[in-house]
Amino acid sequence: MQMATKNPLIISDKDKMRQWSRSMRAQGKTIGLVPTMGYLHEGHLSLIRDAHKHSQSVVVSIYVNPGQFSPTEDLSTYPSDFLGDIDKLKSIPGGVDVVFHPHNLYDYGDNSNDRSCWNDSGDQHGGEREGREVVSCVEDGGMGHETWVRVEKLEKPLCGKSRPVCFRGVATIVTKLFNIVEPDVAFFGKKDYQQWRIIQRMVRDLDFGIKVIGSDLVREPDGLAMSSRNVRLSPAERDKALSISRSLTEAKAAAENGQVNCRELMNSVIRSVQGAGGLIDYAEVRQASYVVDQESLEAVEEIKGPAVFCVAAWFGKVRLIDNMEISP
Repeated sequence: MQMATKNPLIISDKDKMRQWSRSMRAQGKTIGLVPTMGYLHEGHLSLIRDAHKHSQSVVVSIYVNPGQFSPTEDLSTYPSDFLGDIDKLKSIPGGVDVVFHPHNLYDYGDNSNDRSCWNDSGDQHGGEREGREVVSCVEDGGMGHETWVRVEKLEKPLCGKSRPVCFRGVATIVTKLFNIVEPDVAFFGKKDYQQWRIIQRMVRDLDFGIKVIGSDLVREPDGLAMSSRNVRLSPAERDKALSISRSLTEAKAAAENGQVNCRELMNSVIRSVQGAGGLIDYAEVRQASYVVDQESLEAVEEIKGPAVFCVAAWFGKVRLIDNMEISP
């Protein structure tokens, strides 16, 4: 028998979201939060299924966070399909209880100068960017957000080298989501490995009473790591991008067979990706950091324990990240 779809409650107001969460807690229910930037794919849906295993009520936030984009990055072209996202959420067994879809979570001072990437035409139209200048909140202009959360050491390597404002935007907006939704447990995908570790550290350092769970990276059938940005790849670029997962798989196999020299392992990945026409991001800034300790994210020269291979590369105008954990 086909299970009936569940229509989630859509909330955009911060106070109403907080009131809903507190009403659930008054009933003795635990709350799981899955933060997303929308354009949902199977990786996001797997997080929601994990949330059902660990909590009684599930909240999915959909918010493209301008604070983690610099003015030169792809905020204006980040894909969005709010109504399609709602349909996907309805298809999940058990559905979700609430979609928290705020118009803007940053303070720009004067509302007339609100430069949010969302319009104000209502919840059902969130994700359309009509009539707005799409900019990052780190733009100059005098009305920007002033208060930021930073995880100073963990944000510096890997993606932090080429995206220096990204993780302060992530940590700040996740802090705000935690303060508004007040979850008991929150779920993050390990595809964004550095982000997951940063949030874990932030929760520990700031004494949030929230359990942070990292869910396994989800891949397309051909091996490409699932990402909302994949839709922007041309067919040729997408085929070439498979060099990332293929080379990581080969490097993992080599490490498990006794090859422990990180430079040699990752040089093989670099050659494979560059040979397919990709532009390596991390290789340009710190080759030694392609293999990092899972707990500290510090570079290691030899694999002596659990480690993770991390890669970022450009194919055309799309920057892709991928990683692969290994326990020799």
